[in-house]
Amino acid sequence: MLELRNTTKKYEIGSFKQAALNGVDLAFKTREFVAVLGPSGSGKTTLLNLIGGLDRYDEGDLLIDGKSTREFSDQEWDSYRNHEIGFIFQNYNLISHISVLANVEIGLTLTGLSPEERRKRSEEVLGRVGLIDHIHKKPNQLSGGQMQRVAIARALVNDPEIILADEPTGAIDNETSRQIMELIQQIAKDKLVIMVTHDEAVAKGYANRIVSLSDGVVTDDTRPPEVTVPDNGALAFDKTSMSFLQALKLSFSNLKTKKFRTLITAIAGSIGIIGVALVLAIANGMNNEIDELERTTLAEFPLQIDPRPIDIDAMQGGPFERHMNEEDAAFDEEIIYPLEQEFGPPSTHTNDIDDDYMQHLEALDESLYNEMSISYDVNMNLLKDLGDDIINIDTNDIGFDSTLSDETFFEENYNLLAGDTPEGKSELLLIIDSQNRVDAELLEAIGLGAEEEIPFETMLEYDFHIAYPDDYYIQDDNTGRFAPVQDKDALIGEDTLELNITGIARLDEDAPGGFLTPGLKYHPDLEETYLERARTSDIGEAQLESDVSVITGLPLSESAKEALLKELGVDSTPAQIQIYPVDFSAKNTITDHLDAYNTDKEEEDEIRYTDIASIITELSGDIIDGISYVLVAFSAISLLVSSIMIGIITYVSVLERTREIGILRSLGARKRDILRVFNAETTIIGFTAGLFGVLIATGLTFPINRLIAYLVEDLENLASLPLFAAAGLILISIILTFTAGLIPSSIASRKDPVSALRVD
Repeated sequence: MLELRNTTKKYEIGSFKQAALNGVDLAFKTREFVAVLGPSGSGKTTLLNLIGGLDRYDEGDLLIDGKSTREFSDQEWDSYRNHEIGFIFQNYNLISHISVLANVEIGLTLTGLSPEERRKRSEEVLGRVGLIDHIHKKPNQLSGGQMQRVAIARALVNDPEIILADEPTGAIDNETSRQIMELIQQIAKDKLVIMVTHDEAVAKGYANRIVSLSDGVVTDDTRPPEVTVPDNGALAFDKTSMSFLQALKLSFSNLKTKKFRTLITAIAGSIGIIGVALVLAIANGMNNEIDELERTTLAEFPLQIDPRPIDIDAMQGGPFERHMNEEDAAFDEEIIYPLEQEFGPPSTHTNDIDDDYMQHLEALDESLYNEMSISYDVNMNLLKDLGDDIINIDTNDIGFDSTLSDETFFEENYNLLAGDTPEGKSELLLIIDSQNRVDAELLEAIGLGAEEEIPFETMLEYDFHIAYPDDYYIQDDNTGRFAPVQDKDALIGEDTLELNITGIARLDEDAPGGFLTPGLKYHPDLEETYLERARTSDIGEAQLESDVSVITGLPLSESAKEALLKELGVDSTPAQIQIYPVDFSAKNTITDHLDAYNTDKEEEDEIRYTDIASIITELSGDIIDGISYVLVAFSAISLLVSSIMIGIITYVSVLERTREIGILRSLGARKRDILRVFNAETTIIGFTAGLFGVLIATGLTFPINRLIAYLVEDLENLASLPLFAAAGLILISIILTFTAGLIPSSIASRKDPVSALRVD
């Protein structure tokens, strides 16, 4: 039993109010065919919409089996329409972009039935209305009568209790009208059919009850039923819900009808993705090249353990700060030029290399490295005979060290410009920078003019002398102190070691980089020879036994004594250790071994090392990443623009599919189901745009790689978009378009179903 009690519905247009229904009292039996007659504007369609739950009454009540609907929620009205109501519209209201079968089946998609059960029930009802041979056609391929039969089949497929027909024969010819009315008459034997019509002949010819309306008031009812006592219990219907997969299918079907627009939209949306993908592809290729460089060429760069290791955070931009014009300038290939430069702080940590650490290094498998070079913080007594004077040279000012102990490393990364590489303790090598420059302080320290330009041949004729400690220091018999020999001419004799610059070299322009600062480099044999003499020297042995400086006579702290012993060459604690790995894998094993020493140690007690290869690759990687971030940011602007465009297109789609929204709501779709339909549409567009972007970008990498290979030697197949990046870009495209479509999708979900159905 369906009953309206004193039901009123008013419409407001500005300050004007119109009562479409004014205190209507009507009751309907479970099985009867009721025709509602009345002129246009009498309230017939409003009555039908209120009964069908498409519209809401203002006053009164609608009772179903004696149960009030006054407190119904939106979701309960949706469930009521899906399970209890079947609509037959005058203009059919079929969704044009899906098949006849899909139109009938769509109401069942909200019930949770399996696809097999939905198809079975839909085919059965289409067979009842005589359309089983037309199930795969689109609505526009049918006649008016056939489309109305589809609408009837859709109304019946859920097996509702109530069929609401709004002028079902208004748009078809007389013969077809007769067939449709006979079909509806058959349906009324098992269900309550309420038909709105203005045709009195149709009403009297088929309906068994006629209700007349005029100005929103019931003026006549030919067979009013007896009203039962109301039951105030609550109504309960199964909830309706459209799955996201079904929403995707519905939206995909709609997009197929607009292939060209969808294609253009997806391509436009892919422009930003293409830009980002190309940046990522090139950045990935560059990083791969850097990694490969580290695995091959850089693998043999030494691991350095210095008293103050290089701190990557303290040396952004390079190992030192240069105060000069770095632009390439013309220079004579056989001239050495002075350079004013200042070294910045390389580290914030101090290593204390002791016997415990040396034992840890001794446990390292010797097959992992070509050489382990150890140097000491000894101040060799380096002298230069200038003819009219003999000067002491502070070795700290001239880059005096043995960092070129690994010949393979030197040969692969440095070019010998003149002379020969050192082969013994008496031979030195001068390293200059890419523009033939050395520190002006070095030139001044060795007795050359700091402003002069020096030919290679002049430098190759330059010699020095090393005076061993027992020759350089003499002890005062009275005080017991040691002091340098005053008559330096006496030092230049048979017992001093003469050193000669035998070669000049600079970093190869194709080398990945180097952390060997320009300066004078000696053969490791020189340090070994000097230390052998220094450890048994008189001054060394005297200083070991005394806590007072044997040179100044002043008391020494423990650290000061240790530093003095190192300077004299007595302390055997290394000042620097260089380990040259045999390959990349060995380097990783060595660093793991070095890291293991710092386990469970306090930060200040750690021994840190400088991984030159990693520093080069990290600096290069940071530069590439920084450039990539900037380029991606610029590309992202087009992503934003395309997202806004997709939002606008989604809103256009909402306007185009307004009637479809009304149809779905009449079948019981919830607001969130409508939202899901349009979210599904933006998801499809986003996926398509992302896929296009990735595919187009991948295609563009081929000509880009050829261009790069043409411009840069040995860089082939550089651009390469990683699979995870491609998947990520597609996901980003989906998220952006999904987000851009939220506002128009929300607008669609809030559309009034009655108004939506009226849209032409």
